[in-house]
Amino acid sequence: MHVDLSVKNVSKHFKSFTAVDDVSFEVEKGKFFSILGPSGCGKTTLLRMIAGFEEPSAGSIYIGAQDMAEIPPNKRPVNLIFQHLALFPMMNVADNIGFGLARRKESKAEIRKKVADILERVNLPGFGPKKIHQLSGGQKQRVAIARSLVLDPTALLLDEPLGALDLKLREQMKIELKKLQVEVGTTFVYITHDQSEALVMSDHVAVMNEGKFEQIDSPQNLYSRPASPFVARFVGNNNCLAGTCVGYGDGLAQLQFSSGEKIGARTDRHFTTGVKAELFIRPESIIIEPEKELPELNRMQVAVSSILFDGANSQLLVTSPALADEMLISLPQNRQYEHIAAGDRIEIGWDVKAGNCFEVQ
Repeated sequence: MHVDLSVKNVSKHFKSFTAVDDVSFEVEKGKFFSILGPSGCGKTTLLRMIAGFEEPSAGSIYIGAQDMAEIPPNKRPVNLIFQHLALFPMMNVADNIGFGLARRKESKAEIRKKVADILERVNLPGFGPKKIHQLSGGQKQRVAIARSLVLDPTALLLDEPLGALDLKLREQMKIELKKLQVEVGTTFVYITHDQSEALVMSDHVAVMNEGKFEQIDSPQNLYSRPASPFVARFVGNNNCLAGTCVGYGDGLAQLQFSSGEKIGARTDRHFTTGVKAELFIRPESIIIEPEKELPELNRMQVAVSSILFDGANSQLLVTSPALADEMLISLPQNRQYEHIAAGDRIEIGWDVKAGNCFEVQ
C-alpha cells in the first residue's frame, strides 16, 4: 500500500482553545478522502496544517515519505483549492492554468502542451482562449482544479469548493468531481459540512466533531453502522427514540419509553439494565402498514401530522405518545399511499435489526 498522506497525532492549540485534538489518519495513493463535520469542528484548521499555512502544536505530517516539519507551503507537493476559486479575471483560461508553470520558469512550448493536455482531462478542450467571465460556475470549478493538477501535486486539498454553487449545479459537480478524480488518479483530500457530498464522492470519510475524529470508514459503513450517536445524527437523516433499557440478552436490548411501550433493538454493544439509551432509525427503514405475518418487527401506532411532498424524497411526519419528537418516514416509490392523509392513525413497523442503539453517556 502506497500512502500519499500520513497525519500522526496532530493537535493545534490557539491559547486555551484546542482546534484539532490528537488526530491521526492515512490516505492511500489515488483515493478520495473526505473530512466531514459541522462548522467550527476543526476541519479547515487541519487542512491548513497539511497545506503548511498553520504549524501543528504537536504531531507530524508526512506527504509521500517526506516529513513536512518546517517545509513552507510553496515547497509542499500539494495544492489547495478554496470555495472562492481566486481565478485571475484579467487572464484567459490558458494563462490561468499555466500561471504556476510560468512561475516555475518552464518553457512556453512545454506550458502550452501541459495546458492543452489538462484541459482535455477536465473535459474543457479548446477552452484556453476563453475569458473567465465567459465560463459557467461548473466550468470555473474545472479550471481551478486544472490549474492545480497541471502542477502534478501528490495530493489536491479542497476546502468546501462547491459551497458557493447553487443546489442543482452542486449536485452535478459532485458527480463530475468524483469522475474527474478517478480519471486523473490524483489523491484528493476534501473537506465539507455537506454529508451528501462526502458520501457520494469519497472512498473513505472521517467524521470530525470538536477537534476529534469520531469515525473513519467507508460511506456505506458510516451510514449503516455509525460508531457514535454524533455520527448517527450527522450522517443522513435519522429518527432518535429515547428510552430506558429494561433487558438485554443475546444481542437484543429491550427499550421502554416513558409511555410504557417497549421495543427490541439488536446491538453488538452490551447494555446494562436501567441505563438510558437512544435508538436511531432511518426513515427508509420504517414500513408503513406492515403485513401482520412479518416476524421480528417493532410495531407502533402513530398519528400522521403532515405529508411532506418532495417527489421521490417524499415523507410522512408522524407522532406517537411513545415519541419525544416527531418521526420522519420515507414514502417508498413502489407502493401507493394516496389514501393516507394528515390526521390519520396508521401502524408502522421496523425490523429489530434495522436501528443503531447507543447508551446515553
